[in-house]
Amino acid sequence: MKKFTLILCLSIFFPLHINNIVTAEEKPVRIGYLQSDIHQLACWVALEKGFYQKHGVDAKVAGIFKAGPEEMSAFAAGALDMGYVGEAPATTAVVNRVAKATVLAQVNTEGSAIMVRKGSPIQKPADLEGKTVAIPGHATVQDFLLQKTLYKFKVDPEKVSIIVLKPPEMIGALKTDQIDAFIAWEPYPAKAQTMGVGRVLLASGEIWKNHPCCVLIADDGFRRLNPAEVRGMVKAHVEATNFIRQSPEEAVKIAMKYTGMDEETIRTAMKNVNYTYELSIDGETEYVDFLSRLKYIDVPDAETFVNRFIDASVLENVIGK
Repeated sequence: MKKFTLILCLSIFFPLHINNIVTAEEKPVRIGYLQSDIHQLACWVALEKGFYQKHGVDAKVAGIFKAGPEEMSAFAAGALDMGYVGEAPATTAVVNRVAKATVLAQVNTEGSAIMVRKGSPIQKPADLEGKTVAIPGHATVQDFLLQKTLYKFKVDPEKVSIIVLKPPEMIGALKTDQIDAFIAWEPYPAKAQTMGVGRVLLASGEIWKNHPCCVLIADDGFRRLNPAEVRGMVKAHVEATNFIRQSPEEAVKIAMKYTGMDEETIRTAMKNVNYTYELSIDGETEYVDFLSRLKYIDVPDAETFVNRFIDASVLENVIGK
């Protein structure tokens, strides 16, 4: 009775403070990921295998997004605490002060492809001149890779019509000649192949070998206030990534469940993705330099930004480096 009276009295004088104390432990970690993006298989594995709970985290999916910039807008709105997203849109959002977030671990490298119709006369990147190419969004990893392709193979970007389509729409648009090519994350390139609609013009590893792609990020405010949950999320991510390597057959089934795609497509897609939690500082620095050249961002000192944007300390603590 005395305890109840004390809490009641305190709640009268400090209502907001008491409310925060009562609900803090019950508040789940709000996470987001990209729709049917097989790069983010580790997130699905962690959800399915209970790895988040195992490491003391009550993780709740608070958003499933069609492209990276949409997910970063959710971070900006305070709707997410942590998430799986492309490194390029995360970089752009943070540099442009749209969101305040930090990269804690890599999710994958490579895993995208430029696709053309199966019978297309396009045989090399130079043949994209005068053609219409779809990307999933501006400032996405795929936008970056296409721009890098045009630059690398000396194709004038002004002579390529670049449009934005959501990946689920790309295969139909390619099949009906609405576009000449698209670049997307897996499993959409693989699905275009297994449907007999498209073929690979360039895998992203041919554009930039071992390029970083998706990352695990945390909202800066959440990261400062919840170090235990952040560490638990990273531990779950590391375990899930190792699970994909050690139990590929079960990982395939989980990927099929979350994408709704057939086994042949998933197996084809997974061959094009390297699942890793090891951070790529050099890769992020190249992203910053190239995005600056495209005028998407303005970063006076890439190294200073990267050292602030990527925090390797939690991952290093988890894996014992």
